[in-house]
Amino acid sequence: MTRFPYDQFAKDYLKELLQPLGEVETSRKVPAQIREIDVYFVPSLQSTSDTIQLGLLGKFAAEPALIEPFRNAATIAEIRSCMNKLFDIFAEVKRQAKGDKNRIAESDLPRLWIFSPTASESILDGFRTNLDQENWGIGVHFLGDYLRTAIVVIHQLPCTEETLWLRILGKGRVQQQAIDELEALPQNNLLRSKAIDLLLSLKTTLEFNQNIDEEDRDLIMRLSPIYEQKLAEAKQEGIQEGIQEGIKAERCNVIENLLRVRFGSLDAEIRVIIEALSSLSPEEFTPLLLQLSREELLNRFL
Repeated sequence: MTRFPYDQFAKDYLKELLQPLGEVETSRKVPAQIREIDVYFVPSLQSTSDTIQLGLLGKFAAEPALIEPFRNAATIAEIRSCMNKLFDIFAEVKRQAKGDKNRIAESDLPRLWIFSPTASESILDGFRTNLDQENWGIGVHFLGDYLRTAIVVIHQLPCTEETLWLRILGKGRVQQQAIDELEALPQNNLLRSKAIDLLLSLKTTLEFNQNIDEEDRDLIMRLSPIYEQKLAEAKQEGIQEGIQEGIKAERCNVIENLLRVRFGSLDAEIRVIIEALSSLSPEEFTPLLLQLSREELLNRFL
């Protein structure tokens, strides 16, 4: 996949998912050099149920975080570049703390999470990574404690509900299976709706891009049925809205005619209550219009 459409999708996707949990900043400038952090996250003071819903991603969001997602396997140089950004942030945090005369503990510093679809053994060994399966499971490779960095190898993550929101950022079959699981979630799931909308936005961007590969085309094909379904739902909603508007207009017409029979010409005050009466069924508004006086109608519906 071409890099930039995916970069923007990943930033928007992570921002939408993490916003309920705290403050999210995308493309944050690093003061030391003209560099940008893809996603900078600071959790809110109070935890929310969204943390649980996001599974492993929610667990990452329990502390300040820099998140750098890669569509293709992160290279040695790219991992080092991400770590340089982290160290620049460390320096910035330390400077601010010194100015505020507060001491910053190591545990208060943000952690860098590098999302890579795959990672070779040579790269993982070269950075001396270690697994902590008891606490984090398979696929999350930690560098030394004081480096506060982890490489999350998305294609190594188990196919469970807890990892779904990370596997959406994978490639090929891993991503397509995650999309299948996403579709299977209840339609009233807000995270499902946000993720699908962003995936469809990515689909549109890719379709207008001339430089796409077979993987891009496969993703477009996988998302096309979801897009068609969304169009059909929108059309049906439009039809239903049109029907409801037609029913309401008809009711207003009936109410206006009944009011004319009762009171002759309709002044501004009487016209105001037509809207309120139209929310009632004919069985409800008809006896009221025939039995109540003008003053009683105004007192009840104004």
